[in-house]
Amino acid sequence: MLFVITMLWWQKIHLNPKVNIINMKRTIRFMAITAAVVAVFSFTNANAQSADSKALRLGIGLNAGIPTTEGASFVIGGDLRLQKDFSSNISGLLSAGYNHWTLKDDAGSFGMIPVKAGAKIFFAESAYFSGELGAGFSTESGGKTSFLWAPGIGYGFDNGLDLGLRYEGAEVSGGSLGQVALRVAYGFKL
Repeated sequence: MLFVITMLWWQKIHLNPKVNIINMKRTIRFMAITAAVVAVFSFTNANAQSADSKALRLGIGLNAGIPTTEGASFVIGGDLRLQKDFSSNISGLLSAGYNHWTLKDDAGSFGMIPVKAGAKIFFAESAYFSGELGAGFSTESGGKTSFLWAPGIGYGFDNGLDLGLRYEGAEVSGGSLGQVALRVAYGFKL
């Protein structure tokens, strides 16, 4: 449901040229600040560690994204994510993957290798907020490295399935890239 609402919001922004990009950036910053406040609140109210809370997991994910960047049509990719539980509601994340950006009007495509670190904060038994920061390495000749940031929300099922929705932004020379991405992953304990 959240994915559908996000896609409708994205279409409204891209189909209405009068929408102010500054307002979109303010909305994204508000979401990031809200996630940070929730993370701090959750951290200060962390539950006692359980015997299983120190688990180490590896997740293999597929990502499909709708770009918020003009000129791009879709993004598809995959990633590996290592998750280390620090308590029953706080986990650290390390991830690396590949994103393939397809451009509109047969303008070609380009690739990016995102490498990120971050945290998951569980606000319910299986529902979480996530936040990651990192670098995006261009696969193109002469491509530059970009700063990445990715606030998100998701749900981890008991069978190892993990569904997440995130905004991923990249600061590149001459502007920025962005996508709203759905991640479907399977994780297993190491």
